[in-house]
Amino acid sequence: MTDIDAASTVLVRIEGALGRLTLNRPRAINALDLDMIGRLTAALEAWRDDSDVDIVLIDGAGDRGLCAGGDVRALYDQITAGHPERTAEFFRAEYALNLMIAQYPKPVVAVADGITMGGGIGLAGHAHIRIVTERSRLAMPETRIGFTPDVGGTFLLGRAPGRVGEYLALTGGTMSAADAVYAGFADHHVPSQHLDELREALGQRADPTSPSELVLLFDETPEPSGLASERAWIDEVFAADTVQEIFRRLSARAEVSASATAAALAELSPTALAVTLDAVREAREGDLRDALVGEYRRVMWFAMRHPDLVEGIRAQLVDKDRSPKWRPATIAELDADAGAGARGFVPEPPLFD
Repeated sequence: MTDIDAASTVLVRIEGALGRLTLNRPRAINALDLDMIGRLTAALEAWRDDSDVDIVLIDGAGDRGLCAGGDVRALYDQITAGHPERTAEFFRAEYALNLMIAQYPKPVVAVADGITMGGGIGLAGHAHIRIVTERSRLAMPETRIGFTPDVGGTFLLGRAPGRVGEYLALTGGTMSAADAVYAGFADHHVPSQHLDELREALGQRADPTSPSELVLLFDETPEPSGLASERAWIDEVFAADTVQEIFRRLSARAEVSASATAAALAELSPTALAVTLDAVREAREGDLRDALVGEYRRVMWFAMRHPDLVEGIRAQLVDKDRSPKWRPATIAELDADAGAGARGFVPEPPLFD
């Protein structure tokens, strides 16, 4: 075992053949900042050609979750202070890390135990082996603050069964372990009581080519997915071409869950909903790199051109009045192609050099 600095925000060590990366800000549910992204990236770069490391494991310290996402309050401060270059620096580093995990030449195992949202999905969702537990709660909740899913989330959402991706993207809904497996955000359900055994087994296993088979030894079938039982109305409603038509169809449905979804969408940023619907459908056609490029255009558009992101963070995290003033205020007021501005935005510098 390598020596580690217990005070570091990322614990980096080698245990047997296992390179371990543990996010270590438990009081903040391991929320990501730029320094943590840099530490994760540096470790992965160092281990790429290290013959002592066969597998990489990403997990989180504490018992609340892998990662609650990025530091959106810091994002608010950057934007309101007029520093878009700092915002771009963060997203460029984060998205490069997301792509590195997906393309890594060695198996990356991610344990999404507990809360795993936003930036946490960017770490866990693109790993080669994605583990959830009975405590897992996964989401891409960006529309709740007038924003749009990123960190490659649109790539995953675009590949969820039926129209589940559009539903999760627009509502920012939370997935259980069963939902996450069903929606394609996770591969295996391992009870949390077996995680220590799994970590030990990954470090000590004799065959470096079959970590998936080892994980299967601990895999247990989760309870049925609630999303699966709602597929009929979700697919019918969220196949609509526009947010306006989605809302109309929701309002016409008899299901209690559909009515609740309509009420939830009515409280969110109409612009964020339109941009998000456009982003998920665009990401359905390309690869992860393409999706990240599309997300970068849109997040920088919100950071530099549209007020709803700042307003959403203000209402939720700064003033905490929970009364955002969106522009426009209602879904009915959206332009016919409300996602066009974000879709066509050209940020500087570009995401990838």
